[in-house]
Amino acid sequence: MLVGKFMSSPVISATPETTIREAAEYMRAHNVGALPVLRPQRAVGILTDRDIVLRALAAPGCALGPGTPVGDIMSREILTCFADQEVVAAAAVMGERRVRRLLVIDRSGGPVGVLSVCDIAEHVSEEVAGQAMGEISEKRARDVRG
Repeated sequence: MLVGKFMSSPVISATPETTIREAAEYMRAHNVGALPVLRPQRAVGILTDRDIVLRALAAPGCALGPGTPVGDIMSREILTCFADQEVVAAAAVMGERRVRRLLVIDRSGGPVGVLSVCDIAEHVSEEVAGQAMGEISEKRARDVRG
């Protein structure tokens, strides 16, 4: 089963200059928890709802407002998979890297979709999604306990 068949598409994205408020409005309007941040069809980062909360709203001494560009708070490490890759391999990356979403790219590196654990559970296999979520949760719990 290939990622391209089960990914969410088209890509709902932001630019580094998109404001935090605009990004939050995109997320709400499209019911997504993450936006790839693109600079002419190339990913330069990813912004999650968690990034907004932890880096813009709850950071100690934070003075960032809703007009702050997302380029200031986005995650710069972008985890990807290919549209023609097996879903099970993508789910393994999610578990290993503790992420719930991967940006899906074509072989030329252009973004074509997003694959989430929810996409896998809903369309592919609850077992595969459960394994990935188990790894994500287990490693996060271990990190919290120290």
